[in-house]
Amino acid sequence: MTVLLLEGVSKTRGRGAHATEALRDASLSVDPGEVVLLEGASGAGKTTLLAVAAGLLTPDAGRVVLAGRSLAELSPASRRNHRARVLGFVFQRSNLLEQLTAAENVQLMALLAGGQASAAQRATNEVFEELDIGHLASRRPSELSGGEEQRVGVARALVHGPALVLADEPTGNLDSTAGRVVAEALARCAQTRGAAVLVATHDIRLEPFATRRISMVDGRLGAGRAPRGPRRSDSRR
Repeated sequence: MTVLLLEGVSKTRGRGAHATEALRDASLSVDPGEVVLLEGASGAGKTTLLAVAAGLLTPDAGRVVLAGRSLAELSPASRRNHRARVLGFVFQRSNLLEQLTAAENVQLMALLAGGQASAAQRATNEVFEELDIGHLASRRPSELSGGEEQRVGVARALVHGPALVLADEPTGNLDSTAGRVVAEALARCAQTRGAAVLVATHDIRLEPFATRRISMVDGRLGAGRAPRGPRRSDSRR
């Protein structure tokens, strides 16, 4: 089953003289096991597309189907519950809660997705180990560097095993080593868990991990392209 389907989606941001067509008749599908890169310059509409796909923004036209449910047919409460269960989102800024530790921020996502406390703690430990950030578990967001905070944000998106992962520049604040760890984690999420992964990025380091690349210009999606290099999920193989 296709995990994410956008059909003829359009979205205008702003009003009057400041209105911009952020999305223009955008159609896209992402299937289980895919890692799709959404490429384009700043202002091309990538972040808007991810927000519409997640149900954070309502399109002016078109249809969004997330894990078999049409978002337009769900009440706001049902949409939030559905999103919590099936979606993981990596934001440009991590948006971690300052009053919680890194581990507690991640556990909270697992609990919101319906997990029990013991399972949430176990899943948090596993994803922290996968991303090599166990040493950050007891720190609060103000005690983290920008790159460390972003890796915790990635852990939060993956902890509940979502059907769809949307990532907005997930490696933008990371050095080469940390960026590779995150890229491999996203690829493994698709390969071993069968998740669909859609990444908005400028980072060419992600291309070897992709199954497909799609360009975006002025709110329009271009034709899909094959990745430039062989897909990899683990540098130790």
